[in-house]
Amino acid sequence: MDDQLLTAILFLSVVALTLYITIRASRSSSGTADFYAGGRSFSPIQNGLAIGGDYMSAASFLGISGAIALAGYDGFLYSIGFLVAWLVALLLVAEMLRNSGRFTMADQLAYRMKQRPVRTAAAASTVTVSIFYLLAQMVGAGSLVVLLLGIDKENTLAVSGVIAGVGALMIVYVTVGGMKGTTWVQIVKAVLLMAGSALIVVLVLAKFDFNLSDLLGAASSASGKEGFLEPGLKYGLNATTKLDFLSLGIALVLGTAGLPHILVRFYTVPTSRDARKSVLWAIGLIGVFYLFTLVLGFGAAALLNTGAGSDVANSDGNLASPLLAEAVGGGAGSTGGAILLALISAVAFATILAVVAGLTLTSSTSVAHDIYNSVIRKGKATEAEEIRVTRYAAAGLGVIAILLAIPARNLNIAFLVALAFAVAASANLPSIVFNMFWRRFNTRGATWSIYGGLISCITLVFFSPVVSGKTGVNADGEVISKALFPLGVDFHWFPLENPGLISIPLGFFFGWLGTVTSKEPEAEERFTELEVRALTGAGAEQAVKH
Repeated sequence: MDDQLLTAILFLSVVALTLYITIRASRSSSGTADFYAGGRSFSPIQNGLAIGGDYMSAASFLGISGAIALAGYDGFLYSIGFLVAWLVALLLVAEMLRNSGRFTMADQLAYRMKQRPVRTAAAASTVTVSIFYLLAQMVGAGSLVVLLLGIDKENTLAVSGVIAGVGALMIVYVTVGGMKGTTWVQIVKAVLLMAGSALIVVLVLAKFDFNLSDLLGAASSASGKEGFLEPGLKYGLNATTKLDFLSLGIALVLGTAGLPHILVRFYTVPTSRDARKSVLWAIGLIGVFYLFTLVLGFGAAALLNTGAGSDVANSDGNLASPLLAEAVGGGAGSTGGAILLALISAVAFATILAVVAGLTLTSSTSVAHDIYNSVIRKGKATEAEEIRVTRYAAAGLGVIAILLAIPARNLNIAFLVALAFAVAASANLPSIVFNMFWRRFNTRGATWSIYGGLISCITLVFFSPVVSGKTGVNADGEVISKALFPLGVDFHWFPLENPGLISIPLGFFFGWLGTVTSKEPEAEERFTELEVRALTGAGAEQAVKH
């Protein structure tokens, strides 16, 4: 059998499996509780796997391993930041949010504040974070399919068509399966991803007689970069890159607790205790996986060409893991290499589809539940109307993500996700923390916090090197743009690539300023009710039913 055909069959089989799961799960969905929260019927282990499936995105599997392959020690800092972030989510958010909300982040905020302004702000933030995160997944999907089908990555029309196809598939997952279908896809995908990663890790370590020290030494030698195993190769070049690292670290550690598609996962279990257990299962799963990325990244550096002009460098590291799978399977042109390349690419593609489905469902749910029902219809929309609007919103968000992903196709996806974390930490986290722990916090504080963090973060990103001015070198030695805008367009004035260092404190500052300048009377009784419910779970079931 032709290797290309074998690759395509394995790849399409995984896609078909996930579609079957989605359609099967959709048959048991009825009403908003099923569509938005999976009927709150998942066990802690199932939800922990789904959280892991949501979190171990294309950024983790493709982007982090690629960052390690290209930047050594500094690339592994992504893994550390993503993992440590779960401690914040566990200690500050998981249990309390499950006790005090229903379907979306806005439910928790609106409990003791004016509904319309708070829900509008929360929905705007949710959609923005989701679009940034979606960009990374679409870029990863484009890179994978281009590699598998042998498409010329310089062929803009063909790559754009691939990204559009991924977007269309994503819309199908959400509109058909809802949260039940999405969750089961994420569970299956988490198992496949862990199994596939473990297989490649074993094969890589076998090349070095299971001696990690030999692997690291070979990676350092093959990279040709001095200090490859030491801090500073990417973030220690000058004062600006050091600040960039600090900004990245803050965004990663605080961002998880504000990610909308992670927050809604706490609503899919029966109780707050189950929510906490889910996070513990997720931490264990994710922790093992990020240890795998260490071997995958340094394995790619040791066994692949990662120099300027190589396939790994030209993809900004996004193809390191699939090409490593091909290498340990027997190399390019071998049947073993083709099988492993197809298997890992299919698993990565399933990863992307599951994550984009979760993101799209979260943001479209917020549009339907918070904007359409609560703001436009003032709570009078039927469940059927809400679900219909959710499906329309999913289609609209899919189109937006496709249009934005095409110019972003040359950016590292771990880096793109870090921007989503910065937006989440700047706009969502301050309002959630203030609402749960500050009695005086009010409607103006919540809206100022969300809009202030959101606008400052987006503004700084727009005027950063990510959007214009960042350059690189292609295989022919030509200078190319590594930013959203083409070469020759440069209007950046903000020096950092991640705005978290500035925008996250601004989110907290605007929340404080809005609160202390407002004359809105303190809803002390509502805060007490929220506090009791968040800490003990008393009254949580009534919140779910009403």
